[in-house]
Amino acid sequence: MEEIITKFLLIFSSSILIFFTIPSHSANSCPPVSCHSTTGPIIRFPFRLRNRQPVRCGYPGFDLYCNNQNQTILNLRNSGEFIVDYIDYSRQALFINDPSSCLPNRIMNLSTLTDSPFRGMNRREYTFLNCSSTWMEYSSYRFTPLFCLSGRNYTVLGMNSHSPEVQVPATCRRIATVLVPMQWTFAMFYWSSSMDFRADFELVWREPACWNCENRGGVCGFRGDSGFEIGCSRPPRTGLPRSAKYGIIIGIGIPGLICIIGLISYACGMFKSYSLGRRPNSELPATTISDQRLALRSITGLDGPIIESYPKTVLGESCRLPKPSDATCPICLTDYQPKETLRSIPECNHYFHVDCIDEWLKLNGTCPLCRNSPENSTVTPCSSMPLSSSSSTTSNES
Repeated sequence: MEEIITKFLLIFSSSILIFFTIPSHSANSCPPVSCHSTTGPIIRFPFRLRNRQPVRCGYPGFDLYCNNQNQTILNLRNSGEFIVDYIDYSRQALFINDPSSCLPNRIMNLSTLTDSPFRGMNRREYTFLNCSSTWMEYSSYRFTPLFCLSGRNYTVLGMNSHSPEVQVPATCRRIATVLVPMQWTFAMFYWSSSMDFRADFELVWREPACWNCENRGGVCGFRGDSGFEIGCSRPPRTGLPRSAKYGIIIGIGIPGLICIIGLISYACGMFKSYSLGRRPNSELPATTISDQRLALRSITGLDGPIIESYPKTVLGESCRLPKPSDATCPICLTDYQPKETLRSIPECNHYFHVDCIDEWLKLNGTCPLCRNSPENSTVTPCSSMPLSSSSSTTSNES
């Protein structure tokens, strides 16, 4: 029965462990990605990398992709492809540049961002001039030379359309007036007549509105598997998820409880066995009881009256004993001297100093040499000569 219960508890604990350690579906199943591991912008909702993330990881119109140089590319429908250098999710802004390094050539198309979720930020009006001379002749003017649009015999210049002090040279003609989506730092210098067209252009988006979620440290994304409703979830926690922690606690706790129960059962069984072993049994034969008493005596020693019943002998001058090898006390390893009192063990007739053998027999009821114990010492102690006769005989011999 106990074995069946143990197996059931083991199976139950294993099932609980497997159940709790199954990874749950994360609210944010679209982890951030990047075209380049170190320099590329981090791509997350509302953007998504095409062919790298599922469709539900991005908002419609926010698809990006990686080119063969691991650059992040945004394709605007009426303006073409641009490199995305940085995305500011808290401000809902992205900074783009031209792959051919000639942004002025793209400005006229960029100013008309129809059918696009993006709009130019801090747009300022600039005028492009086509001048029939080289740049050196116009160096005194506060114009911005656009070298990527200029040729050998003409120069294209950019000027602030609302700068009143700038006079257009007679050799120049206006070719276009455009709205340039400048960055905020450059917008502060809008009233200057020149402009650095080498800087990134800044575009912003309004929908989906994730800036509040981003500023609170949340993760923006779709609420469900269908529709376009936006929600904000908590960022993923570092370390083990709560389900894994529960699984570890239960997986370790239940086997530990089983081990404790097993140890308690084992201890109870040992206690019962010990109790039954000490209970007297009247059906045992007398010889078995006698053997148990002798064994117990060999462990616990003898009483004082039993020890005193063992015969004593006083040595004479010759120190002769029945066995020639008995000239030394086996306990203290010193030779016997005349007039010393010895005590012998019945049955084996081994001799020892009285003080030595008495201390020994109090701790152990057997002979130190042969380990024999007189069987009838508890009933009728063995005795040899009385001390007086033994002493006189030894003296006559001497």
